[in-house]
Amino acid sequence: MSEINKVVLAYSGGLDTSVIVKWLQQEYQCEVVTFTADIGQGEELEPARKKAEAMGIKQIFIEDLREEFVRDYVFPMFRANPLYEGEYLLGTSIARPLISKRMVEIARETGADAIAHGATGKGNDQVRFELGAYALSPSVKVIAPWREWDLTSRDRLLKYCADHNIPVEKKRGKKSPYSMDANLLHISYEGDVLENPANEPEEDMWQWTVSPESAPDKAIYIDLGYDKGDPVSVNGESLSPAELLHELNKTAGAHGIGRVDIVENRYVGMKSRGCYETPGGTILLKAHRAIESLTLDRELAHLKDDLMPRYVSLIYNGYWWSPEREAIQALIDQSQKFVCGRVRLKLYKGNVIVVGRESDNSLFDEEIATFEDDAGSYDQRDAEGFIKLNALRMRIAAKKIDN
Repeated sequence: MSEINKVVLAYSGGLDTSVIVKWLQQEYQCEVVTFTADIGQGEELEPARKKAEAMGIKQIFIEDLREEFVRDYVFPMFRANPLYEGEYLLGTSIARPLISKRMVEIARETGADAIAHGATGKGNDQVRFELGAYALSPSVKVIAPWREWDLTSRDRLLKYCADHNIPVEKKRGKKSPYSMDANLLHISYEGDVLENPANEPEEDMWQWTVSPESAPDKAIYIDLGYDKGDPVSVNGESLSPAELLHELNKTAGAHGIGRVDIVENRYVGMKSRGCYETPGGTILLKAHRAIESLTLDRELAHLKDDLMPRYVSLIYNGYWWSPEREAIQALIDQSQKFVCGRVRLKLYKGNVIVVGRESDNSLFDEEIATFEDDAGSYDQRDAEGFIKLNALRMRIAAKKIDN
């Protein structure tokens, strides 16, 4: 352990990472550098700085990464129309590559020997953090306290804090709140009553969305502008990536949009029940498919759909920095060259309804698609040969069976 002199810790200022600071100082006799990122979790970060200073930390990194997070991670992912296991919009998964990258960069900047994180040995995040770190810095040392210490419960963590004079903010009410993760794309909830998959989530758990039943009785309409596959404006107003997602979160949340309750298959082998709020992302998924429906060639669109499950599995399992993810991303990005235009959506009581789409790059040909007189634009007799050619293999097989 003495070979490690300095460690970069992903630090939130909460119970777990506050304990980790002291534990690293004691167990490894090393200097700790804290890194706290603002990726839209909605919390003030200065308290984390004060807590770190109180624990003797000399090098403290607090960074606003909201624009980078949405621009370089969320939007590229949404070009793929991502859904893991049919429902999950990867709100936690997509944040980890950025955190890993900055931890490795800070380790280089500060001359640190290792990085550390607070992800437990049961979760996916330990895999995501570490795969990313190793991909970007092959010789990096990783310290995962949850795989080393015996502080295996909240009560033990609190006792450790008491024994080592670590200040802990005690919350009134429930002893053990939900385990939560938040960023500009989503909030996740695990633990407490959710550990029984049969229990309905309590209404006061949700933070970003009203229930669909409580949402306004009147629908609203919004217009999303797209350029090369990414949203760039809301109702005609150009917004930065982070501003745009923040605006969609507010609007969608007010109309009961974005809640899911799922049992997912973790990479480490177990099933996990979690609840997620992804209001803005729910709108983006619908809107992006709508603008692609006008502007993408059929076979290119279907190829993207074929690749999507593999792509999202790579992100969910922590392989953002892998060559296969980058190769699929290159194909997806190339496909977005002409994905430009406007999508009109109706939001009503938990529903996102596409009601219109238009683009200068539209492949929809009104003259050919019309049910009225097409003035010879399409010869319907051409369909006969096409059908017979495509039926040939089945006709041959059917004759063999008959014989």
